[in-house]
Amino acid sequence: MQRHLITSAIPYINGIKHLGNLIGSQLPADLYARYQRARGNEVLFLCATDEHGTPAELAAAKAGKPVAEYCAEMHAVQAKIADGFGLSFDHFGRSSSPQNHALTQHFAGRLADAGLIREVSEKQVYSNADGRYLPDRYIEGTCPNCGYDKARGDQCENCTKQLDPTDLIDPRSAISGSTDLEVRETKHLYLRQSALKDDLNAWIDSKSDWPVLTTSIAKKWLHDGDGLQDRGITRDLDWGIPVRRGDDDWPGMEGKVFYVWFDAPIEYIACAGEWSDANDGADWERWWRTDKGAADVRYTQFMGKDNVPFHTLSFPATILGSGEPWKMVDHLKSFNYLNYDGGQFSTSQGRGVFMDQALNILPSDYWRWWLLSNCPETSDSEFTWELFQQGVNKDLADVLGNFVSRVTKFCRTKFGETVPKGAEFGQLETELLTDLNARIARYCGFMDAMEVRKSAQELRAIWVAGNEYLQAAAPWATIKEDEAQAAMQIRLGLNLISLYAALSSPFIPDAAKALQKAMRIDEQNWPVDAKSATSLLRPGHAFSVPDNLFAKITDEQRENWQEQFSGVRT
Repeated sequence: MQRHLITSAIPYINGIKHLGNLIGSQLPADLYARYQRARGNEVLFLCATDEHGTPAELAAAKAGKPVAEYCAEMHAVQAKIADGFGLSFDHFGRSSSPQNHALTQHFAGRLADAGLIREVSEKQVYSNADGRYLPDRYIEGTCPNCGYDKARGDQCENCTKQLDPTDLIDPRSAISGSTDLEVRETKHLYLRQSALKDDLNAWIDSKSDWPVLTTSIAKKWLHDGDGLQDRGITRDLDWGIPVRRGDDDWPGMEGKVFYVWFDAPIEYIACAGEWSDANDGADWERWWRTDKGAADVRYTQFMGKDNVPFHTLSFPATILGSGEPWKMVDHLKSFNYLNYDGGQFSTSQGRGVFMDQALNILPSDYWRWWLLSNCPETSDSEFTWELFQQGVNKDLADVLGNFVSRVTKFCRTKFGETVPKGAEFGQLETELLTDLNARIARYCGFMDAMEVRKSAQELRAIWVAGNEYLQAAAPWATIKEDEAQAAMQIRLGLNLISLYAALSSPFIPDAAKALQKAMRIDEQNWPVDAKSATSLLRPGHAFSVPDNLFAKITDEQRENWQEQFSGVRT
């Protein structure tokens, strides 16, 4: 049994996430977690809400609620939606938890003791119109590097260049739009990332199996321009983790909090502590400390490309700089962007389809399948309603759903609702099993390598193989001449349904459960050999005809949804 620690990028608290956020981290992480569990491995799959910083304060103010109350309510909302999409987190935590407060302050103390934190008197932007200092991400302007006119003060999301607010051309407040900004002096703590540059570079070089996207972004931040820069880890805000040095006060830092980028990744570890407290004190350190058993854990992170710099450089700098034996990521699977109908999905601009809206119009498996089979791995991908309709109808309805319907209904009509005995397998069946053995091996190889789109393509090919066999065997014609032969063909078809249920469960878990229920399968091991997998349902085994697995999306539905989601969500 292998042990897999899996984390997906933690979603921000200020609102419901869109489908681009879902496919950029949580959904492929869930796919991998479900697959590893199905293979009999031990999995700890963690996620949380990212709750600190100005966006949370502003969203709470807009809602007319105290920020702590707002965050608690939105955490419950996001947890419910995640459950609706079948995201199988072992724990869905909160970065505002007492565990994360304590651990963030602990790391800050360790880094300070190692000489990796320095105090800096710096000039920060103050908005007179808003009456507050503006965090970097709440200052917008034109990027001096690429000319993008909505660059943020911390990073340009267009070219990914790291920025300071004073670098922006024509800066303005992202809160009010005001250009009445002034620079004031304030004191903050900086993590001396530059002192760890060589260590980080060597660590990244050791990850030869990382996606090119991950490594290229990390290397760009390490070596472009002036190279890796020291980074502020505190802010003048009310909502956040108070700046302390372990259990001690930090003179001169009274009234300040840790910057959200510093405490949010630490929540991955703290979340395990929350999981432990929720599960009768389960041993979380065996997952996170290499001196307590985590040395044999395989740790995989999933995230969109905009999160890569913080997870390949800043968070590893925190862990390395602490000098403590924390588990570091083994594989970082990063994704490009899923765009929406000719533009970008955008939470801030309310553009696209959001997770709650998606669940209101179709069951989760429709979305899971299309998003995963069109995953933006090697380049950005595009969601359009036409492509969504085509993918659902051709893959789920015409291939998988049609096969299940034809086999079960034919058997019920001709042989009743039990698996018929019939003849022994012939050449056509032997050839199919040989082909399926090869395809199952390829499918598992792609899943092990986290090649999401290739995994989906191979799974679909396995479904197609069953349909092609059914067409070639033609039991509806065979039964007129040889009932035993037709019975064998249908027996194989029913066993293929059970095989499809197992193999499909990471992608479309609700449909897989429906198939297992119809085939009356209580427990099912992961199939590695097609012959044994297609002998699971013995003659006389009872089954039922399932309801229509996947209804086709009509042109009228597609047109209505195109219209419904053509504007901006307010």
